[in-house]
Amino acid sequence: MAKPKKTPRPKAETPKGFRDYFGAEVTTRTEMLQAIAGVYHRYGFDALETSAVETVEALGKFLPDVDRPNAGVFGWQEDGEGERSGDWLALRYDMTAPLARVYAQHRNDLPNPYRRYAMGPVWRNEKPGPGRFRQFYQCDADTVGSASMGADAEICAMLADTLEQVGIPRGDYIIRVNNRKVLNGVMEVAGVLDPANPDAMEAERGIVLRAIDKLDRLGVDGVRALLGEGRKDDSGDFTEGAGLSDAQSDVVMGFMQAKRDSGSATVARLRELVAGSATGETGVDELEQIVELLAAGGYGPDRIEIDPSVVRGLGYYTGPVYEAELTFEIFDEKGRKRQFGSVAGGGRYDDLVKRFTGQEVPATGVSIGVDRLLAALTAKGRMDSAVQGPVVVTVMDRDRMADYQAMVAELRQAGIRAEVYLGNPKNFGNQLKYADKRGSPVAIIEGGDEKGRGVVQIKDLILGAKIAETATHEEWKDRPSQFEVPRDQMLAKVREILEGQDT
Repeated sequence: MAKPKKTPRPKAETPKGFRDYFGAEVTTRTEMLQAIAGVYHRYGFDALETSAVETVEALGKFLPDVDRPNAGVFGWQEDGEGERSGDWLALRYDMTAPLARVYAQHRNDLPNPYRRYAMGPVWRNEKPGPGRFRQFYQCDADTVGSASMGADAEICAMLADTLEQVGIPRGDYIIRVNNRKVLNGVMEVAGVLDPANPDAMEAERGIVLRAIDKLDRLGVDGVRALLGEGRKDDSGDFTEGAGLSDAQSDVVMGFMQAKRDSGSATVARLRELVAGSATGETGVDELEQIVELLAAGGYGPDRIEIDPSVVRGLGYYTGPVYEAELTFEIFDEKGRKRQFGSVAGGGRYDDLVKRFTGQEVPATGVSIGVDRLLAALTAKGRMDSAVQGPVVVTVMDRDRMADYQAMVAELRQAGIRAEVYLGNPKNFGNQLKYADKRGSPVAIIEGGDEKGRGVVQIKDLILGAKIAETATHEEWKDRPSQFEVPRDQMLAKVREILEGQDT
């Protein structure tokens, strides 16, 4: 009789494009989220939390670099019976599409304009790469219900304040602003967009937008290839182009290279490019308004500038668009210098809520890529990756766990992070190695001798040398960074050590 096959053990590995985050990483991200939320709150925005799951119908077709609703997301079809059976659901790919659904659903109960911020993970079913994951955090702030360029100017100012709040000084970032209406005007002039028939050549325009958005990565030649027949990347994958003629491509490329030495000169050049297009001229007027409003608030071109190359890749932007770029250089994995690039972006999307209500609702907002911002600060050495561990109370006598628990309770009540060693206490060296691995600043010991004399031993682990694997109790006690104090002075001595480590 054949032996039954054993069920294979599952592989302990993360899915492709995902990763795990541990103590220090989670803590630093949480601190950054709190700092960003503080700025958003100061500007008068309210917090909103939505479900991670939306209907694909609600998410719509506005997915990155794809044209099919179910592509680019992690989706599944509902089972069961009833009116909603067979519905497609998906993990949210950004925070903006859920906001449009929330506003449409609760608009009668919300203030107008509605100003909200949201933070959390989003998921994209895209090809992963170095530093590019399928799950990442976003911090969004949006104003829904205001057509004023003041809302867009405010978003840009808030983005500048946020970057400085989290540790990016002036001079190390630039917020670049453009207007999609200007680009639409250019495409009208180039013959890619017909105002009388805006649905014509929609696919081609989508390719044009995504191509321009990749200027920094692909360069002029790569973008021109995508405007034409298409482009093959280093892996051999071919991306179909927009099929524009050389003359049409020249007009679009001229728009991308319209930036001049000053904002006024750039605006003048854009007016030349969109001459004859009412949409384009409106976009240029809006850019001028934004610049004037920012200047009134003290935000000049050293922090926020007009740059025609910014278009943002998603299809729902209808007016001003903006992108925050870090300008300092870092070294990549091969030791080459490169600029870090974009960490945030957004724009105006006046048509997104209209999908639900049938009525145009003006809206504008920004999204910050928290993980990229953390990576940038870490690359510049501005983020302390080491998080101090807890004070560790060692266990010298299993029968006296109550005494050790009383010690940590006293420390915790004083606001000090502390824990009792809960592993096997037989090998004292293992307890010391545990404290070292946790990054503990202090270890406390109370053996039978100390208990009889009413004292405890307190070890400053930051000051002391690294504990040897074979260290004994007596060797540990002889270290110069170890102190013996009466038991009732334990808390005061620990506080003194911790305060000394912070200076």
